[in-house]
Amino acid sequence: MGERLRIGFVGVGAMGQAAHLKNYAALPDCEVVAIAELRPQLARRVAQKYGVPNVYESAEEMLARETLDGIVAPQQFQFHGQVVAPLFRAGVPILTEKPLAASVEVGERMLQALRQGGSWHMVGYHKRSDPAVMWAKAEIERLKSSGELGALRYVRILMPSGDWVQGGMNDVLFSDEPVPPLAAGVPLAAGVPLEADAPAAAMDAATYEAYVSFVNYYIHQVNLMRHLLGEAYRVVYAAPSGVILATQSESGIAGTVEMTPYRTTLDWQENVLVAFERGWIKLDLPAPLVINQAGRVEAFYDPGEGATPRTLVPQMPSIHAMKQQAVNFLRAIRGQIEPPCQALEALDDLKVARDYLRLWKGA
Repeated sequence: MGERLRIGFVGVGAMGQAAHLKNYAALPDCEVVAIAELRPQLARRVAQKYGVPNVYESAEEMLARETLDGIVAPQQFQFHGQVVAPLFRAGVPILTEKPLAASVEVGERMLQALRQGGSWHMVGYHKRSDPAVMWAKAEIERLKSSGELGALRYVRILMPSGDWVQGGMNDVLFSDEPVPPLAAGVPLAAGVPLEADAPAAAMDAATYEAYVSFVNYYIHQVNLMRHLLGEAYRVVYAAPSGVILATQSESGIAGTVEMTPYRTTLDWQENVLVAFERGWIKLDLPAPLVINQAGRVEAFYDPGEGATPRTLVPQMPSIHAMKQQAVNFLRAIRGQIEPPCQALEALDDLKVARDYLRLWKGA
């Protein structure tokens, strides 16, 4: 295993704790050595709970005083250009929540800053780290290579709105400390007000609001489509109702994303179908903040020529995607794997979202 990796956190709000900090604190091969958080009382309480030795009121101070192997910065994406881009100067790997930014333009500026910093940025598309998705991805690539089920023909993703928390915030610490206006996390320097990144120049306020809403709710599915296809794709149709997004990949594979055709209140019913000519792989994915539960994957093989069709349901380990994502980030820092999704690919998600909005809203 080697020495434990030293991780610093920039922001420990609700998502910072529920989706990230508690997972890193539970891993034996890393140590969360520092927290930078705008709210000092919350920072001290969270640090005490998770045994983090050092607390700072700014990322600037933390980076000046700490030697870190990686940074986790769970900030709201509308502020990534202001908060995350300056962190690249530290030259260490960084993980943020999805998406890369709230516009293609800000994303491109972030990539330029990242290149100057000389490290890499893993964008937290945690579904790629779900054990069921990891199994499905490997099997899809095997089937594409072997050809035993024919060609890959279709990918369908269904994501109804539902209970995405599923108790995953029950142990989150909150604070009634006032947050300065326009601040959404930790400014790089204490006392400096933080403004949201500017919207895309070509979008009016209503269009930008629709864009940010789509990105916030469905960018995971935009990213997962490319991941399962294994190649780039473009948007070819947007239903006026806003329920269906249709795609075509570089090699001509069809795809659809169904966006909340119905809602659930006490459940999460996200699923995926990856169809070959003579078989399929299905995924049932758990709520984003569910604990100790991976997705379910089922594969159906009908090779023909007299062979008996079979169905396989592999057993997944009892680990949730957010925790496996933390494991994958640490493995990537150690050079054992490539980061599941880096910033350059994540920029393509913003471009897909922009193209979808043009078809959907005509803007």
